[in-house]
Amino acid sequence: MSSESPLPQPPKNVVVDTASLPASSSSSVWDRISKWVSENKALVYTIAGVAVVVTSAGVVYYLSDSSRTGQVPPPSDKKKSKNQRRKEKKKAEEEKKAKVEDEKSSKKAEESEELPEVDEATVGQLSEDTRKDYAAKLKAAGNKAYGSKDYNRAIELYGKAIICKPDPIFYSNRAACYNILSEWDKVVEDTSAALAMDSTYVKALNRRAIAYEHLSKFSEALLDFTASCILDGFSNETSRNALERLLKKVAEKKAKAILETKGSKLPSPTFVSNYLQSFRHKDLPEGLEETADLSEDSGKGQLRKGLLAIGKKTGDGYEEAAAAFGKALELGDLGDYEALALNWRATFTYLGGNAQAALADLNKSVELQPSLVQSYIKRASLHLELGNKEAAADDFDLAITHNKDDPDIYYHRAQLHFILGEFADAAKDYQKSIELDRSFIYSHIQLGVTQYKMGSVASAMATFRRSVKNFEDVPDVYNYYGELLLDQQNFAEAVEKFDKAVEMEKSSKPMGINVLPLINKALAVFQWKQDYQEAENLCQKALIIDPECDIAVGTIAQLSLQQGKVSQALKYFEKAAELARTEAEIVNAISYAEATRTQLEVQEKYPQLAARLQAMGAGLGGPAGI
Repeated sequence: MSSESPLPQPPKNVVVDTASLPASSSSSVWDRISKWVSENKALVYTIAGVAVVVTSAGVVYYLSDSSRTGQVPPPSDKKKSKNQRRKEKKKAEEEKKAKVEDEKSSKKAEESEELPEVDEATVGQLSEDTRKDYAAKLKAAGNKAYGSKDYNRAIELYGKAIICKPDPIFYSNRAACYNILSEWDKVVEDTSAALAMDSTYVKALNRRAIAYEHLSKFSEALLDFTASCILDGFSNETSRNALERLLKKVAEKKAKAILETKGSKLPSPTFVSNYLQSFRHKDLPEGLEETADLSEDSGKGQLRKGLLAIGKKTGDGYEEAAAAFGKALELGDLGDYEALALNWRATFTYLGGNAQAALADLNKSVELQPSLVQSYIKRASLHLELGNKEAAADDFDLAITHNKDDPDIYYHRAQLHFILGEFADAAKDYQKSIELDRSFIYSHIQLGVTQYKMGSVASAMATFRRSVKNFEDVPDVYNYYGELLLDQQNFAEAVEKFDKAVEMEKSSKPMGINVLPLINKALAVFQWKQDYQEAENLCQKALIIDPECDIAVGTIAQLSLQQGKVSQALKYFEKAAELARTEAEIVNAISYAEATRTQLEVQEKYPQLAARLQAMGAGLGGPAGI
């Protein structure tokens, strides 16, 4: 997990609602100073023909094309004393300083003559038209001071404009000054005043959100950024990025808290089954057969118990297996089976979400028995999940050096290529896996999916038709065939394939542990007929079979969001976060939950936005997979 990103710095140029900010001159003097200005990030404007350059450090420079008056005459031919030259230099500097002060005084006097004097005590004596006129002049002067980076003066002038005529723009402009000065509480105060007068003022919402974020009030910031995005139809890229950044920040913080209390817990039986069946079935090793006389009080007895429990393909069976592998290593006396026990403990530790502990077991497993190819394969998967694809590739190469004819190596290396989008390499490895063992259905299925991803639709469909013919009693082939048909919007045939897979799962023992065909049918029904209720009912059936199936939970959450059932969606997103296996999965689920929670708050605080949100599809960012 990356460290928390720093708060965004206030923008160098905060936009003010005005058309009267000082504009850059195009006179010849800029040709001489433009390079210096750009390098020093200065603000340039003119006063009475004099170029005034105000740097970001607040230093003021005056330049002019006109000849100067009162300059010190050139020295005479007579050699001057050092003291005399020093006096003349000092005099010239004093005259220059006096000129600058005169110009400043003249500017202030000119400004004071133009600007009305007003305060809370005297404003009541003015007519409405006069107050309106004064407010416009004071706002214009505030804009000018803002453009000169005299933010305190701008704050004073905007404040006087507000006294004359409270206006959301005046408050927002003053908030822009406070923003640059990092006075976040005052930013919140002024933007809140602006929003009290105009609740749809996007600029004020964004400024207040930034201030809330600096004050570590992340929920409040999230609410404002969400309202802002809804108001502008998610068209403002800066606001969208801020919303995503804040969602991630909140989600990462909550994910850490969940992980600290989560402990080791296996995911749903559906998830575990799908992972385990990605390896070809192997009989019990010689010496661990069911007929062998082994006590459960021994390490070998517990290892055998774990391997037999896996065959039950139930949640309880997987929990029993995980415990048995751990106990086997605690008891010891495993002899040549220690590497295998470490391999299996690592497998269930990984499934429980602890990748680092699993990696340590696999490292030890390959040290004890370098020929145990499956340990390299599983370690490669771990490396990939941890973001080290080079180490993953190295492990596959090591596995091949020990057994170049093991089809599992090529199947799982193909999975790595597939995840990385290297479809041509993936197809080659799936084909190699099939050549070494044609009886493994998942190599055929994944080859078809890969061909489809490569755009070879005809080849993909031909692969699936052959697979259905050769593996007609395997429900997975119908399920994945249905997914390809669904992607082509061939809804009727897709549902037919999902129904076939569901019926075959029901007839299995135990009854229907794989609920993916039910969930896929739910998505098909939703896309085909927009039948939300039937789609939700199918997902609920899946949860009856496998109550901890995160895919079913997430799908119901998305369907609920599509129907505008925001409270129900929030409940399921929170459950998805509880069921998530890895930190990345938890962050993703919490991000959806927080986005949904904020949507509820926006609808409560800004009822006028509810209809606009529904028109956009009633979802923040759009449900994934629907």
